[in-house]
Amino acid sequence: MKRITIILITISLSIAVKSQNVDINGFVRNYTGVQYNNGDFNMLQNTLNLNFEKMGDGVAFKANPMFYLYGIDSLDFQLREIYLDLYFDNFDIRVGKQQIVWGKADGVFITDIVSPLNLNEFLLPDFDEIRIGVYAAKIDFYFGNSTFEAIWKPVYAGNEFPGPGSIWYKPPEFPAPPTFDYSKEKINPSLENSEVYLKYSLSSSAIDFDLMGAYTWDATPGMYTEKQFEIDSMGNPVLTGLLITPEHHRLYVAGGSFTSTIKSFVVRGEAAYYNGKYFQTADPTAEGALIQTDYLHYVVGLDYGIGHLKLSAQFIQKYIMDYNDFIVEEEFGNTMTFLARYDAMRETLHLELFSYVGLNYGDALIRPKVTYDFSDSFSILLGSNIFVGDERGMFGRYDDNSMIYTKIKYNF
Repeated sequence: MKRITIILITISLSIAVKSQNVDINGFVRNYTGVQYNNGDFNMLQNTLNLNFEKMGDGVAFKANPMFYLYGIDSLDFQLREIYLDLYFDNFDIRVGKQQIVWGKADGVFITDIVSPLNLNEFLLPDFDEIRIGVYAAKIDFYFGNSTFEAIWKPVYAGNEFPGPGSIWYKPPEFPAPPTFDYSKEKINPSLENSEVYLKYSLSSSAIDFDLMGAYTWDATPGMYTEKQFEIDSMGNPVLTGLLITPEHHRLYVAGGSFTSTIKSFVVRGEAAYYNGKYFQTADPTAEGALIQTDYLHYVVGLDYGIGHLKLSAQFIQKYIMDYNDFIVEEEFGNTMTFLARYDAMRETLHLELFSYVGLNYGDALIRPKVTYDFSDSFSILLGSNIFVGDERGMFGRYDDNSMIYTKIKYNF
């Protein structure tokens, strides 16, 4: 009944706004994926994406409902964005649920932290769909070639992760059966729990760069772990269970990004310093198996284009400061990305190869795809997601999830 109600509301909204000369656009898409190892369909998804947009004199409105139908009966409705824009001479204001994109990096999130991520399908969805809309008030001031942006986010939204039953659910190995207490995971909306983000941007003929700062919540909770013991017949304590309490912690973040052109090359960089992060540790003296320390996350990239061919490479590193050997993560987490894209047949045929390569464990996610545009509205994509390497790595652990897939999409 709830699904029918949502559909009826959307249809009614479409009819109502059409009578008010509201622009309606979007797409329908079929996405089908088959796992290599067993031939199972690991993705049967039909998507309807709608955009309602209205421009007025100094004001604009947008609503973006989205429907995902999995299989034949599992409907997921998301109101991804709904906001109001107000335009003035030297500044703009946007209020409502919105996606906010920062940074210069491809396929990695460093200063791009305002909108959390939906990781229920790992990193495979398009990045305009992987970000979660947030309720926020955003103001942009313009002066010369510079922009100052301020964001107030009164309602917390964190990353979403796959749960039991998903092929992407890969829980850590516990030394004893875990029990979870989620009582501290929720962050209630209040002025005290608000988040604030600031960014300064400069665009010139020589360089584009941003400087940012944030007082925010860690989108991934720390897992406070309490060991539970029983005394055996010999009088010795025996570990019988773990009580795990997820809890989000405050972070201070400062960073920036830049893009510049040197002859035929585009050089990109982005970095952020995170203060107050809690890491899991095996140190028996650490309270709750957590340790607080800072870390640096950065990327440098190089792009080169010749004709219809685009090549790109990035080096990404996460460096944990004040490191000790008990911390579960590596002190240096090193990753590279590679992109090759070629447009042919008057830019109707697109050949692309994008890869993540984990340097710590020699694992990778390799993503070749071919897209053919039959028209401006209709396209077919054939692709593959290939996970290889050591199962300890970020990508190698999903080697059973390698798949071939198709996407058939109609834009209107």
